[in-house]
Amino acid sequence: MSQAAAAMDAIHDERAVGLWADAFRRMRRSKAAIIGGTIVAIFVLVAIFAPFIAPYDPTRGNLAESYLPPFTADHLFGTNVQGQDVFSRIVFGSRLTLGIAVLSVSIGVSVGAVLGALAGYFRGWVDAVIMRGVDIMLSIPGLLFAIAVVTWLGRGVVQIAIAIAIINIPIFARLLRGSLLSLREADYVIAARSVGVGAGALLVQHMLPNAIGPLIVQATLALATAVVDAAALGFLGLGPPDPRTPEWGTMLSDTYRYLNDAVYLAFFPGIAIVISVLGFNLLGDGMREALDPKLRR
Repeated sequence: MSQAAAAMDAIHDERAVGLWADAFRRMRRSKAAIIGGTIVAIFVLVAIFAPFIAPYDPTRGNLAESYLPPFTADHLFGTNVQGQDVFSRIVFGSRLTLGIAVLSVSIGVSVGAVLGALAGYFRGWVDAVIMRGVDIMLSIPGLLFAIAVVTWLGRGVVQIAIAIAIINIPIFARLLRGSLLSLREADYVIAARSVGVGAGALLVQHMLPNAIGPLIVQATLALATAVVDAAALGFLGLGPPDPRTPEWGTMLSDTYRYLNDAVYLAFFPGIAIVISVLGFNLLGDGMREALDPKLRR
């Protein structure tokens, strides 16, 4: 009995390693994944090395330098109404906006994966209770739900991350539940049950490694949505309470007043949002094509 279990584990481990190695090879041949990964890597590096890249303090300005035009030697992206350097605020804004996205998706994946694993493996009343809660959450528009959560918790970076995480939890829970349900009757799962593998080991060691692929892809795509949601909350005035905070959505919140005189105040934060979202979407699409056998060419 123990020899059969060991042999089955070895076959399963070899299959899992082969799956991820093959997916990585496919991603390296995918132009979308390469371009998306490059864009994301650039934004991550900019966020990490923001103090060395930004030429000015993003929160300090000089009213004597208000509305300076972009593409000059001193101010590459110009200055805003407070005389703050827009390029420095974009650079530091990448740290804040991407930080919110990563934190919110990490919370959403962690909580959603636990709920989805419980619902997909145990089924019965556990599945019914969790899925009905998920259905209720999904029936509420995501942005409205996030606005309600931020209004309840108060304005702040952490509050925004929690609000975005809450609207992502049901998505990850439903996705992992569906993946686990499709694996319940797989040959290696039936073999593991037949040799006496416990419920916890069966779920963690055998089912989750093969069900985690769609979750990783969805997490990458959710990062793009989280960037948009964070910017939307900031644009609606629900961002950080300090208006000097260099967050891309907050930078856009007052630009409509100055579009006739300084359209670049809206262009540069907007293009930063668009490019970062494009990078996450391209990377997610490349990962999905690499991990999903139905999409392989």
